[in-house]
Amino acid sequence: MKGTPFRLKQKLSPAAKKAKHNRDVAMAKTPTRRLKKAQNQKIGQRSDSDLHHTGSGIRRVSIKNNRGNFGNGTKNE
Repeated sequence: MKGTPFRLKQKLSPAAKKAKHNRDVAMAKTPTRRLKKAQNQKIGQRSDSDLHHTGSGIRRVSIKNNRGNFGNGTKNE
């Protein structure tokens, strides 16, 4: 259901749910993700912008530009 305001859970078997959890935890604990999380916590979140982790550091991007793919739209992503 595209565009629904509700967060719907995936319908997974218990084995698949456990495997997905293990993959998600492993990805969240990679050195790159840990660095990004630490940077986000240090900077703090604001309601008017999103953070982009680039090779040269972090930059704030307006939510409008981030969600709209910087004027290119999201149909062809």
